[in-house]
Amino acid sequence: MLSKPTLQRPTNSATKKSWFKTLRSIFLLCLFTALMGIGLPAFSASSDDKFDVEKMLDTARTRIDTVQKKLATQGKTPLDDNQLVELRAQALDAQAQAETAAAAIQPELTSVQARLAELGVPTEGTPEAPDIAVQRNQLTKNSSTLDAQIKLARLISVETGQTAEQILKLRRAQFQAQLGHRTSSILAPSFWKELREEYPRDLRRFKRLQDDLATSLETSNARVWTTTLLAIAVVLGIRVLAGRYLYQISTTRVAPGRLRRSLYAVLRVLMASTTAGLIGLAIRIAIGWNSALSVELENLLNQWVGVVWFGGFVAGLGNALLAAERPSWRLSYLGDELALRLQWFPLTLAILTSIGWASQRLATIVNASLVATVAQDCIVALVLSLALFVALRRIRHAKRPVPESTPVATASPRSPWWTILLSATWIVLAVSVSTLLLGYVALGGFIIKQYIWMGLLAGSTYLITGLIEDTGNSLLASVKRSTGDVQAPAMSRAPSQAIVLISAIARLMIILLALMLLLSPFGGGPTEWLRLLDNLHTGIPVGEIQIRPTAVALAIALLVLGFAAVKLLQRWLTNQYLPTTSLDPGMRLSASTLFGYAGYVLAVAMALSAVGIGLERVAWIASALSVGIGFGLQAVVQNFVSGLILLAERPVKVGDWVSLGGVEGDIRRINVRATEIQMGDRSTVIVPNSEFITKVVRNVTHANPLGRVQIKLSLPVDTNAEQVHDIMLGAFQENTAVLDEPAPDVMLDGVDATGLVFNATGYVGSPRSAYGVRSALLFEILKQLREAALPLVNPPTMVLKEAGQASPAAPEISAFGGGADSGIQNRGIPAPEKG
Repeated sequence: MLSKPTLQRPTNSATKKSWFKTLRSIFLLCLFTALMGIGLPAFSASSDDKFDVEKMLDTARTRIDTVQKKLATQGKTPLDDNQLVELRAQALDAQAQAETAAAAIQPELTSVQARLAELGVPTEGTPEAPDIAVQRNQLTKNSSTLDAQIKLARLISVETGQTAEQILKLRRAQFQAQLGHRTSSILAPSFWKELREEYPRDLRRFKRLQDDLATSLETSNARVWTTTLLAIAVVLGIRVLAGRYLYQISTTRVAPGRLRRSLYAVLRVLMASTTAGLIGLAIRIAIGWNSALSVELENLLNQWVGVVWFGGFVAGLGNALLAAERPSWRLSYLGDELALRLQWFPLTLAILTSIGWASQRLATIVNASLVATVAQDCIVALVLSLALFVALRRIRHAKRPVPESTPVATASPRSPWWTILLSATWIVLAVSVSTLLLGYVALGGFIIKQYIWMGLLAGSTYLITGLIEDTGNSLLASVKRSTGDVQAPAMSRAPSQAIVLISAIARLMIILLALMLLLSPFGGGPTEWLRLLDNLHTGIPVGEIQIRPTAVALAIALLVLGFAAVKLLQRWLTNQYLPTTSLDPGMRLSASTLFGYAGYVLAVAMALSAVGIGLERVAWIASALSVGIGFGLQAVVQNFVSGLILLAERPVKVGDWVSLGGVEGDIRRINVRATEIQMGDRSTVIVPNSEFITKVVRNVTHANPLGRVQIKLSLPVDTNAEQVHDIMLGAFQENTAVLDEPAPDVMLDGVDATGLVFNATGYVGSPRSAYGVRSALLFEILKQLREAALPLVNPPTMVLKEAGQASPAAPEISAFGGGADSGIQNRGIPAPEKG
């Protein structure tokens, strides 16, 4: 049993430092790349100024004329698909040359026009200086010449583009006509009669190629073939050793999970295709070692190497998906019985597709007759259909109920998608065989071959996207283990977000590539898509602006780097620089926030400039935004502007104790749209910024005010007022929190039905401490009054009975902060008389 490698868990501090260093390195690398990307175009442009524009335009003109002449003979001498592909490639090359010439002339024309603009318009009736007149004439002549060259280059570019589209339409029309063309059925005697008549001529065409091959084999001595066999044996030996080493590495070095299986499967496919390709290449080198090959034979052998490589790829892909020898390493949800029944299919399919591809290329090279080509295509398609039929029969037997003794894990899948796939395969097989037997050989062969090609693309996409997803999941798990906390800080969440985003983009690119390869028979393959992508460098016109992909990529890079730089500088200001200043915490936070807003605006402006949208072009954006603001963004803009006013004017700041519309608490943060207020119960209230501008706000701690402590007591009428005055004043004076200036004071507030009302007032350093000081003073005053035998009046009561007496009043206690009464005042009221 393999031992599981032990992993030492890093500490959180070390992990944070490691992530910080990594991100810093990536940031510096990206910044250097962006700067190099800005500087390199100027360097390359300066080095390319010397090429001959006129010669390039003449070459492009000659190429497009040649292509158009060959297309003009299409009605008399039809061109096959390979010839059309070659002509289209020539047209696209001419278009690229014309666009390159136009791009090279444009900066020079702009420079000449700028110098003419500096000279200005000559004044009528006033002669110019001779040197200025000569310079004006020369610049005007150069401007006319350059303008004519640019117009010619653009004309050639448009003409070549139209020619390329015409060729593409011809290819599609020929493809559709070929699919709809009907020949004699292979079941008809006339088909075999025509094949027998054409057989001698086809044999003579093939014999020339056979003689060339025999001559090459005769010239290759035994030493060459011995060396080739040894090379093949070495390749096979390395393949076996590499397979064992790969299995060992996958089980010991890769973390347990799906990544281990997907990586092993992809590497198996690579090893199988590489081994087959190397063997084919060795045989190709041996055949042409001692003799010069003819063009036809060399072309055939080169294509044969590609056929062998493709066959190895098909076999490796099928074996990796089935994994019949190692069921626990299987990625797909196939049962063991089904995998064993289909174990023969990958190698069989690889051999059949390789033979079909090679025979098709052989028929093209020797220029075989039409009936021979039709027979070859029909036989290959029927053999592929037969192999697919046998595979479906084996799958059908595997789907039958298994005995009760068979484990459930070995049963084949019975999902609806599996049923739909098998039904579609049966339908494709039936349609393909029917069309082949009816004489529509091109259509029947295309259906079966395209279906197999679709299956190969689906399997390849499944393996590669699975490997990408599993790699991302493994990296995410590694990040989670390194942080040691599910709710990681922002510094540790950034790598996780980057991993998920990169994984999604990579899988999307693989799927798009698979779609391009799937559409290649219909004229929209990778070559066409890459040409469209290459043409995007000229830019997409949006009004008067040319949006170029390179400019958009540069703008995105500047935006990301700008935001990252602002974030780092903002963090440096908050944590290092601003604490060394004399600013209070609220002002520090306001300064850091305003710096962030300014930095983000600057980063966006730089990104727009990189795209080609200058600040003078933002007027139409502002106009569009004004319409949106007028309808639905009034509140958002109002809150944003209010937030800026709060940060600049600072009527309230972070840390202030405010009261607004029944909400009272401390300001914790002033954001772009709203302000966070923490209440006494530790809950947070989100208040829009406009509320602080348009409504009355009570700021208890504004401008560092003093806190007022006020205590009101009601005592009986016969109480010694001077003694009470001294007790209350002494308590205020002895309390260290009460300020000496303003001095505390005790006033006799009045005499009413409840008795004498004493009002004591003192001041503390902050309104936040008024409540605690008031509580301490009450304890001390009540204690001294009890020791002096000075009773307080009882709380007021109201009792309905036959004989009622007036109830004494309750003491009045209140605390004030910032000059306003924030307590509750209870005054004694006389009891109702007997009714």
